[in-house]
Amino acid sequence: MKDSERSGVSRRREKVLALLSAAGDEPLSASALAAQCAVSRQIIVGDIAILRSVGHAIDATPRGYLLRIPEKEQNGCIRTFVCCHDADGMTEELNTIVDFGCTVCDVAVEHPVYGTLTGELRLSSRYDVAVFTRKIKESDALPLSILTEGVHAHTVRCPNEEIAEQVRAALAQKGYLKV
Repeated sequence: MKDSERSGVSRRREKVLALLSAAGDEPLSASALAAQCAVSRQIIVGDIAILRSVGHAIDATPRGYLLRIPEKEQNGCIRTFVCCHDADGMTEELNTIVDFGCTVCDVAVEHPVYGTLTGELRLSSRYDVAVFTRKIKESDALPLSILTEGVHAHTVRCPNEEIAEQVRAALAQKGYLKV
């Protein structure tokens, strides 16, 4: 690769980082990044892999890529809720959490062979939940909790401790909280 090509690749990756940073909490798809950088989606996927390999905290969510904000810069509190329900309860469970102004950061299950399996979610609104559940249905994918008979954990960012307790109570009331 020539120095001029290397320089162009470097500038493009810097632009990807700048676009992700400017987007804040709004995910950017590989296609959207590709359009802004005038390259293919696959080039962006490769760029993201390279950027991650050199230490940039980029999360892949169902709606696109996000630049992870360091914990010390985030507001609120983090709670883990261990839940159990069938696939039909997923949308109601997630909507219950986001309706309190919280973000469902991820979902995790404990697999007997692989250990903890975690999927990034970053769901903060009913719209996010609807997009996520639609993608599951359209792709015929199964939720991770199918591996553990419905038992799973969500890492949730809440605005404050009081809201976290309200989420816990609401999940318990609906029978989703596994105590």
